[in-house]
Amino acid sequence: MDSGNETDHQALLELKAKITGDPLGVMPLWNNSVQFCQWYGVTCSRRRQRVTNLQLPSLKLMGALSPFIGNLSFLRVLNLQNNSFSHAIPREIGHLYRLRVLGLNNNSFVGELPANISSCSKLEIFNVESNLLEGEIPGIIGSLSYLKELDFGNNNFNGGIPHSFGNLSALEIIILSENRLSGRIPEALGQLINLTLFGLFENEISGNIPSSIFNLSNIRVLDFGLNQLQGNLPSDLRINMPYLEILSIDCNKLTGSFPVSLSNSSNLSILQVQANKLSGSLPSFEKLDKLSRVMFYGNYFGSGGVSDLSFLCSLTNATSLQYFSIAENNFRGILPECIGNFSVSLIGLAIGHNKIFGRIPAGIENLINLEVLSVTSNEFTGSIPHGLGRLQKLKQFYAYINSLSGAIPTSFGNLTMLLSLKLDVNNLQGSIPSDLGRCENLLELGLSFNNLTGSIPSAVIGLSSLSIFLDLSSNQLTGMLPVEVGNLKNLGALYVSSNKLSGVLPQNLGSCVRLEILHLQGNFFQGKIPSSLNSLKALQVLDISRNNISGEIPDFLVGFELLQYLNLSFNDLEGALPTEGVFKNASATFIQGNNKLCGGSPAFHLPRCNLKSSKSRSSNSLRLKLAIVFAILGGILVFSFLLLLSFRKKKKQPTTTNFAENSLLKLSYQSIIKATDGFSSENLVGSGNFGSVFKGILEEGGVVIAVKVFNLLSRGASRSFMVECEALKNIRHRNLVKILTAVSGVDYQGNDFKALVYEFMQKGSLEDWLHPPVGNGINPLTLIQRVNVAANVASALEYLHHQCETPIIHCDLKPSNILLDDEMVAHVGDFGLAKFLTTERSNQSSSLGLRGTIGYAPPGEVYTTSTSFQPLILQILIFRSFLIVEYYLMYNYCFRHELIAEYGLGSEVSTKGDVYSFGILLLEMFTGKRPTDEHFREGLSLHNFVKAGLAEQLDEIIDPILLVNQERLDRQYFQYLNSIFEIGLICSVESPSERLHMIIVAAKLCSIRDKLIRPTRVHR
Repeated sequence: MDSGNETDHQALLELKAKITGDPLGVMPLWNNSVQFCQWYGVTCSRRRQRVTNLQLPSLKLMGALSPFIGNLSFLRVLNLQNNSFSHAIPREIGHLYRLRVLGLNNNSFVGELPANISSCSKLEIFNVESNLLEGEIPGIIGSLSYLKELDFGNNNFNGGIPHSFGNLSALEIIILSENRLSGRIPEALGQLINLTLFGLFENEISGNIPSSIFNLSNIRVLDFGLNQLQGNLPSDLRINMPYLEILSIDCNKLTGSFPVSLSNSSNLSILQVQANKLSGSLPSFEKLDKLSRVMFYGNYFGSGGVSDLSFLCSLTNATSLQYFSIAENNFRGILPECIGNFSVSLIGLAIGHNKIFGRIPAGIENLINLEVLSVTSNEFTGSIPHGLGRLQKLKQFYAYINSLSGAIPTSFGNLTMLLSLKLDVNNLQGSIPSDLGRCENLLELGLSFNNLTGSIPSAVIGLSSLSIFLDLSSNQLTGMLPVEVGNLKNLGALYVSSNKLSGVLPQNLGSCVRLEILHLQGNFFQGKIPSSLNSLKALQVLDISRNNISGEIPDFLVGFELLQYLNLSFNDLEGALPTEGVFKNASATFIQGNNKLCGGSPAFHLPRCNLKSSKSRSSNSLRLKLAIVFAILGGILVFSFLLLLSFRKKKKQPTTTNFAENSLLKLSYQSIIKATDGFSSENLVGSGNFGSVFKGILEEGGVVIAVKVFNLLSRGASRSFMVECEALKNIRHRNLVKILTAVSGVDYQGNDFKALVYEFMQKGSLEDWLHPPVGNGINPLTLIQRVNVAANVASALEYLHHQCETPIIHCDLKPSNILLDDEMVAHVGDFGLAKFLTTERSNQSSSLGLRGTIGYAPPGEVYTTSTSFQPLILQILIFRSFLIVEYYLMYNYCFRHELIAEYGLGSEVSTKGDVYSFGILLLEMFTGKRPTDEHFREGLSLHNFVKAGLAEQLDEIIDPILLVNQERLDRQYFQYLNSIFEIGLICSVESPSERLHMIIVAAKLCSIRDKLIRPTRVHR
């Protein structure tokens, strides 16, 4: 072996020494049993036996790249892509003068790009995409005259695009997307005549697009979307791009007309110019027969003339068209019948928020693959075509804010895949067809502000799939509210206001336990407010004004802690007005027009309650007094008996402490023993630091419960019991585990005994679903199920952090503390480490150490009580503006939150600790990897793993189950996952000040959940 060979041999050994993770077992193959040129991934020259190729892609290798890489002086190809290398790229790589291919993409390299890489003068392919590199791009790279491919995408590069890149005359591909680049596009880049792909999307580039760019005749992909480009695209701009396939200049600030010459780019497949300020008319697209996605929405196209839509018929030549949107423009005219001749491949058609009039063409029924159809906020007249009921794949149909008339087609009952139907603000007549009850996947139904008559069909109001809202308000509906309303157990909002409904409110209404908004006003309802409404703990808005409701105001309304708006006006209510709960706020409670009410807060200006005003209740009052007397006498007798009995059974029977005034159960130690079969191992469902949880079935009624028995020998268990009691006694939220009672006393041996009894969650913990034992038969969670769970948990944390009177920090958020009910709704539990956030300094010090669980607890943060926390006051407006909602749900994919929370700094306790835990939880849910995975060491973490894997290699970090079970792996599917990972990353950054508020997180996840069923935006 000559000295050169030995140099290469030693260099390879040094490279091996720096690799700290090798899950596939490749590095052990690098041993002296064979000559190093035979090692895996190593190729040597035949004559000199010097290393020329080192290719180790997609092997999950971890560690650093050794500086000894620079000693492989004959190296031509270095391919380490799709691994987990971290640390900086060594400067010694600049010694590889013969290097032609450098592939370091999809790793976790950090720091700045070594400028001396420019010494690799023969470099042809330079790819460092999807790393954590930062700083400015060295301008000296412009001296690599042989460079054909340059990919720096998805890093943190800042500064401008080097002008010297205009010297890379051999360059064919340049990708600088998803960085923080600013400044202008250098005019010199128009000299790159061999360029075929130019990716610059999602940066901060400003200024005009140089006209020379549009003369790059070999270009196939040009993507400048999501920047701050401005200036005109003049109509006479001469575009010479005969091979252009993808043009994306969306989400910028471009003005002027659409270039007519672009209509000659006959190979164009994707055209995205949405969300700019472009105006004028659109040309004929008859030569663009390869178009598949066309996005014009969110501009100022159209002149308001009747010929604005003349270009549409030219698109019938595009036989592969899948998505088409001209929404949010200024188009006017009649929608031509040729729309029915569009490609049968069409999936999304959005023409809403224009000034289009006339009838909806019946020919739309020919678009048999249509999933999304939006004609909302136009001037359409006539009836809805009956043939739309033939669109078997239709999932969303939006036609609100038009002048449509006639009946709702009964054929809509055939749309069994329909998720959303919104026909509000029209002039529809006739009755609501009961056939809609066959749409068993319907999540939201809006029929408000029409002229509908007749009764509410039981099949429709009993449609149990409805979970977002049901809006039948402002019609002419009559009859009673059907008892089938009780089927809407998952409904969030119910509007039946401003109709002619009558009769008493059904007791079944209390079964809608997840209702947040209930509007019943402006009808002829009578009788008392049903006692069953006591179960509607999630209500935030309740309006029963302008009815004939009588009787007293029920006391349970005082206990609705989430209630922000209560309107009882203009009824026939009587008696004393409560003074607690929502009734303390005169600006949130409305009671005028009830002349028999008295008392209450002085702000209501009601007369004082006296004997005369309560005469109608004197009989009830007498009965109540007698009952109290007998109850006291009976209580004395019972107390005397129990006092005598306690001397005999003091050490045999524990006392039971009711958890809250609304506790459902009063249990003894004996009843818990029976329910859990003596705390048998068969009933054990989990265990933790402070105790174990058992499943139990009560003898009386067969109620299934979960009993958390505290191990009081464990240090901190008793305190954990008290903390959890204190945390849960006054909070109510649909996504928090419901506690039924607490038991504190002694067991049969005289030992202290403490337990909490919860509502049992049939589906177990999220941990069981994310990491099930082999062979347990659990079906993996789907994407929408995971997003729903994430949104549920975010909603719970938002409530704890920002809606409780005293904010609560959970301090131990992890999958095992998230439980799922039989409908897969998530509930956050285990508040044993919770902290109350007050404005007073606690005596606890940082010596308490880190709270929570390793992997989920914020790094380096010690939870103590904060002194600087100021609660975030956010008024949540109940806003049903049809014009705004659809824009953000279907069209505006450029909107990005820039709100960054600024409190919670330092090592004191804050809500930001929970945000970090939630971020890690989110990453775990969608990667399938625990934060304590054995691969995450030597500087690699779940956070960094995800950050390095976004963009082109997103499929490398996604839980493989999500890829296997997804039938159609389109780019939109990956974009949703990309957005989720971005939320997880910003929540789990090390700096608490950079993490989001849970209010924003919850809003983002709800938005993603909506987009999952609205696939209209084209994603790269």
